[in-house]
Amino acid sequence: MDRQLVDDFRRDGVVCVRGLLDAGSVETARRGIDRVLADPGPLAIDATGAGDPGRFVEDFCRWPEISEIEAVARAPHVTATVAALLGTDVLRLYHDHVLVKEPGTRQPTPWHQDQPYYNVDGTQGASVWLPVDPVPEDGSLEVVAGTHRGPWLMPRTFLDQQARWFPEGSLAEMPEIESDRAAHPIRRWALEPGDAVVFHMLSVHGAPGFSGPGRRRVLSLRYLGDDAVHAPRPWRTSPPFEGLADELPAGAPMDHPGFPVVRSLSIT
Repeated sequence: MDRQLVDDFRRDGVVCVRGLLDAGSVETARRGIDRVLADPGPLAIDATGAGDPGRFVEDFCRWPEISEIEAVARAPHVTATVAALLGTDVLRLYHDHVLVKEPGTRQPTPWHQDQPYYNVDGTQGASVWLPVDPVPEDGSLEVVAGTHRGPWLMPRTFLDQQARWFPEGSLAEMPEIESDRAAHPIRRWALEPGDAVVFHMLSVHGAPGFSGPGRRRVLSLRYLGDDAVHAPRPWRTSPPFEGLADELPAGAPMDHPGFPVVRSLSIT
């Protein structure tokens, strides 16, 4: 593992890993995404804005039934990289997230952190953003460096900005990044299929619309490290894990078949 990548991740909460997936794994991810699109699951969302000439769709937690997604999520070159960046001995798959923006989509993905939407506490969590189509820099994921150190910011619904999770006023609000982009250390990269952006679950991130020429299909994989523990919420998390509070008490490690160990120093 490149030590500079580890240092950059610890400092910035985000790195670009070129060629994380080989051509075969990219094709596997592409097939998995296309299976999701052909047969959306119960958590699928159409996040397209009103009057948008394009389309933005998402789906979650498909790895148990889409073998291609599970295969990429368990790939040793992926899990070893994430474990090294997080500095964890044990790495668990938390969930997968498919995001597809058709050409001409104007709807941005608003600035947000991932972890406040979730049911986990801890500092060792990361997302791997894997496009299977070429992504120009002006249509790519954007991450504000250093925001992984906190604080937690108010999670809101993407289309209408409602506070459906933490109560209004209980967390700090997201700063107005778009009004003064130059004041924020924004990281973004042009990406080819196989490249990945790995970012911390507390890193503030977003993405613009996508003008094309083709679609932007992305498989995002979320992982948890050693210090992740269950944090049941009195609301429906995104994604939800129904019934988990009956099986894992608050503060318990995420030791559950729904979050399989995909890398462990004791077994690798």
